[in-house]
Amino acid sequence: MLVIGFPTGALQANCFVLAAGEGEPCVIIDPGQDAVEPIEQALRQHRLAPVAVLLTHGHFDHTFSVTPVCDGNDVPAYIHPDDVAMLSDPLKGISRESAAFFGGNLEMREPSEVRELTDGADLDLAGLKITVDHTPGHTGGSVMFRSGVQEGGRLVISGDTLFAGSIGRTDLPGGDHSAMLSSLQNKVMTLPDDTVVLPGHGPTTTIGRERATNPYLLHLQDAVQTNDAPAAPHRGL
Repeated sequence: MLVIGFPTGALQANCFVLAAGEGEPCVIIDPGQDAVEPIEQALRQHRLAPVAVLLTHGHFDHTFSVTPVCDGNDVPAYIHPDDVAMLSDPLKGISRESAAFFGGNLEMREPSEVRELTDGADLDLAGLKITVDHTPGHTGGSVMFRSGVQEGGRLVISGDTLFAGSIGRTDLPGGDHSAMLSSLQNKVMTLPDDTVVLPGHGPTTTIGRERATNPYLLHLQDAVQTNDAPAAPHRGL
């Protein structure tokens, strides 16, 4: 599997391009701010043809370039229905302070074709089998994407659900701390240790490394019982 990743925009949200190999169809995941040019460069360099854009959630640092990328390549965007409203009204998902920074106005519009993601769905795109896991917590419509090939191992694109050493914040509109704990317990902790994690911000990690060192996963069992997990540091929106 060919995996290309790079940070985008002021908040350094990771954008990924996945393909079976050079010269093949591909999917683009989370095209954030200033993502159009590096995506086009990656497509040219590796002779890739996009077939879809997948969104881990609706925050604009992950979706800002979705319309030019989708409409420019005549491909659909996939997003969970609970977050689709943020594609045309990105201020729905950010704090008042962040909204004030943008003067209370941040214009975006939906791509021409938007398709809904559902929990457990298996997407057959670009020669890849991609499984959708609904992981509410950071937003109501947050998802992770699992993929992999026999010779390439397991891979999960975790969005802002799981980071190296941390988890996504839950204090923004649509965030839910209890839902995040449930998502971590039922969708993250159940993954094999050798699963490579491509997070929405920061460096690549593995499930095994996070299981052994991530303080939020280490304390997860007690947190689920007491609902008293430490608040996640602010990363991204």
